[in-house]
Amino acid sequence: MDIIGMIPSAGGLLGTLAAFVLALSVIVAIHEYGHYIVGRWCGIHAEVFSLGFGPVLFSRVDKHGTKWQLAALPFGGYVKFMGDADAASGKDGEIISSLSEAELKRTMHGADLWRRSATVAAGPIFNFILSMLVFAAIFLFSGTTSDEPLIGEVKPNPGNEELFEAGDLIKAVGGVNTPDLAAFYEVARDTPPAETVSYVIERNGADVTFDSVYPFPPVLDSLQPQSAAMDAGLEAGDVITSVDGQPVWALKEVQEYVQAGAGAEVDLGVWREGEILNLQLTPRQRDLPVEGGFETRWLIGFSGGAFFEAPRVTLGVGEAALGGARQTWFIATSSLSGLWHMITGAISSCNIQGPIGIAQTSGDMASQGAQSFIWFIAVLSTAVGLLNLFPIPVLDGGHLVFHAYEAVSGKPPNDKVLNVMMTTGLVLLLSLMVFALSNDLLCP
Repeated sequence: MDIIGMIPSAGGLLGTLAAFVLALSVIVAIHEYGHYIVGRWCGIHAEVFSLGFGPVLFSRVDKHGTKWQLAALPFGGYVKFMGDADAASGKDGEIISSLSEAELKRTMHGADLWRRSATVAAGPIFNFILSMLVFAAIFLFSGTTSDEPLIGEVKPNPGNEELFEAGDLIKAVGGVNTPDLAAFYEVARDTPPAETVSYVIERNGADVTFDSVYPFPPVLDSLQPQSAAMDAGLEAGDVITSVDGQPVWALKEVQEYVQAGAGAEVDLGVWREGEILNLQLTPRQRDLPVEGGFETRWLIGFSGGAFFEAPRVTLGVGEAALGGARQTWFIATSSLSGLWHMITGAISSCNIQGPIGIAQTSGDMASQGAQSFIWFIAVLSTAVGLLNLFPIPVLDGGHLVFHAYEAVSGKPPNDKVLNVMMTTGLVLLLSLMVFALSNDLLCP
């Protein structure tokens, strides 16, 4: 039973909120634990580790003298180190002035510079580590496809279930040989859309020839969160049979029709477990990362592929770890590229999501199962780690900038200047949150 997948459907808005709180709590806990554990290794004493804000629901003090607490508002968390005036690590001058030299070394304001910098940087770094470990675990669990165009499982689709069998090796498509999986994909993409296509397969040592579905049929493998497809009630496994009454047999036919309509409402004929449904939806404009930038397209919001699932091959631990690191790097660089393109006006600023949008995405991903939801947590963890490295006072990146200034000048910034900059950073951060929230409410 997929417990995660049941969360959003368990209570509509409450289910979506539960998915959001769960995702955020995991990410915040890892981020703050990074600050805490590296600070402890560096001899900096943490007085409070809080998951959430507001009234304390539960707390305990460990053997190191740190108070671990769970607070009522589960939308963040913090570590308060000795000498801090608040959760943002502002200096408590009164307490600092009363500490001995030895005690001062155990604060975020008196410890060696490298110890403070390591403690600050640890939060975002732990977010990146979480992402890499999650992606690596998923790659390790799911494996990768074999190099041969070998059929592992045929996707439900009217007309092809009884023709293909698990273990069939596709040797040719439309009269063109397919010696490996890469060649199959290339041939399939170049094959003109048609109701049926000829295949040559090897089965039990003998070649078999027959006609069946187009290699890339309009089968919905997964749905994108906050998409027209999801809002219209489409489900993974659905097969689109017609668009505005015109029969379609290829995935690219649906994509081209929707793109040409430039946002016009479409009427879809959908095959679902032997039943034909009619659904109406309006495609949405989205900016998608492509090599060298972004491309704006009209999308229904689903992904598809070949008519079959290839057998999975187990990955080694090293390969999975490398894949996890690459995926984390891709998300980070794509996010930075997207931000730059929004600043320059190349793509819409509506790509920035606020808490409502992130909550809706959490619920949508949870509704597609545990693996999709866990993948989303890893993506969000990378985004949180990256955001915290921005050179904005109040954020970890701002503190690291102050530390860099101290390393160059030989002294920390003036307390009055520091307070002004922290206040400015807080205003800037709140303004960004308001802007993102307005996107959630006003953007299509």
